[in-house]
Amino acid sequence: MKKLRSVMAVSMIVSAGIAAAGARDYIYVVGSSTVYPFATVVAERFGKSTKFKTPKIESTGSGGGMKLFCQGVGVKHPDITNASRRIKKSEFDKCQANGVKDIVEIKIGYDGIAIANSKKAPRFKLSRKDIFLALAKDVPDPKAPESGKLVPNPYSTWDEINPELPSYKIEVLGPPPTSGTRDAFAELAMEGGCKTFAWIKQIKKDSKAAKKSGDKKLAKQLKNKYKAICHGVREDGRYIEAGENDNLIVQKLEANPKALGVFGYSYLEQNEDRIQGSQIDGVLPEFELIANGEYPVSRPLFFYAKKMHVGKIPGIKEFLVEFTSEQAWGDEGYLIDKGLIPMPAEERKKYGKAAKQLIPMKF
Repeated sequence: MKKLRSVMAVSMIVSAGIAAAGARDYIYVVGSSTVYPFATVVAERFGKSTKFKTPKIESTGSGGGMKLFCQGVGVKHPDITNASRRIKKSEFDKCQANGVKDIVEIKIGYDGIAIANSKKAPRFKLSRKDIFLALAKDVPDPKAPESGKLVPNPYSTWDEINPELPSYKIEVLGPPPTSGTRDAFAELAMEGGCKTFAWIKQIKKDSKAAKKSGDKKLAKQLKNKYKAICHGVREDGRYIEAGENDNLIVQKLEANPKALGVFGYSYLEQNEDRIQGSQIDGVLPEFELIANGEYPVSRPLFFYAKKMHVGKIPGIKEFLVEFTSEQAWGDEGYLIDKGLIPMPAEERKKYGKAAKQLIPMKF
């Protein structure tokens, strides 16, 4: 009986939240600054071409958006959150615990993470190893890189890392930890360079071996050690957190041609008259090279919608259908003009079906 009362209480709270949601007559979207420009274009078209109001969209970062999205059901909480990475297990569990069930996951396309500078300066030619050594909090001892010893990052200029790079002071403007772009940058660029050191790569292998043998405690310790080395960003002023405003980074790069900035490909394309993308491992951040997987720092983009709000907040299902229409995300869609890299037709078909039929995700 006690368990039954608890279930009934939760059910009443959720129902009350949804009822309250009916008081709002517009769609409320939060999340990734990278997905924000795409969502804004769809929202504007949606507002002009349908009977529904233009959705309200806020750029909070992927992590910030997930936190708001998973807080609960009802008028106070967002209907949709954009993300430049997939939802984490911990976030999914938090949603479930707060009554946010039946989440619809939609992948919208792909994006490359650009590391760019002003066109007033020469284009950088970087490797992922260069990026790791420039920005990691701790790095392998320069005197004996394969000794297994870490030291606080001693590098202050790019040419100290690689003599072929300019003698500019290392100064990189990028997103904060709450950003999906920061997560993807750490995983794809930083970690990509980190594991070029054999002894660090071995830590990850040892973690997997420990997990396979049943030693979960050791596996977790090794996994955390590996992540701390490969994802830890220096805090001595060489990496500058510029918030979730990618436009601000572009402005600062123009003011300081020797600095580099980290943001999504769409911002690079929109400002190609002012800034240029660096080569990463010999590949430029260009549309075709991101689409075919050659560019090494690329990632998928998503949004997540609450099925529980459909029918309570006007227009959610229709908005999802517009976002996943061929005229929006197709090979010749209007989002492609904004820098979105389209998914293959089969993937579009899969996620388009999820949007139209409101199919809940399974983690």
